[in-house]
Order: sequence, then C-alpha cells, then structure tokens
Amino acid sequence: MSRFSRFGPAPKPKVAREGADGRIWVDYKDIENLRRMMSPNGKIYGRKRLGTSAREQKLVAQAIKRARFMGLLPYTSATL
Repeated sequence: MSRFSRFGPAPKPKVAREGADGRIWVDYKDIENLRRMMSPNGKIYGRKRLGTSAREQKLVAQAIKRARFMGLLPYTSATL
C-alpha cells in the first residue's frame, strides 16, 4: 500500500492570507502558524516543505524574523 491515501497527499495549509484589497500578507503576531513553519531547532522550512510560492516564502521569512526581533519567537532551540 502506498504511504498516501487513496486521494493523494493531504493538502498543505494556507500560509499567506489575502486582504480585502487583494494584497497577500503574513501576520508576524500569529505565533502558532509561524511556529509550524519552523523546525524544532528554529530553522525556517523551505518552500518545498511549506508549499509556498517564492513571494509567499519571502513574506513568511520576513514575518518570522520580525517575530524573533519582537521577542515572540526564539532564535534557537536553546531558548525554548
């Protein structure tokens, strides 16, 4: 049996949101979603793992870096 279900792999979660004006954005204050986009050691997952476009990946990285600067996310796992 294949490691995927009969209907293929599970869909990847949406990373970026689209505002009313059509702009794509990632909220740096949404810590739970940002934490899912990082490894346990604090590294940001790549585009292939997250299923994002290049533009969305830049927004994700920028949001994680902002959250780290504000003290909402740790830089490394040593501070977890």
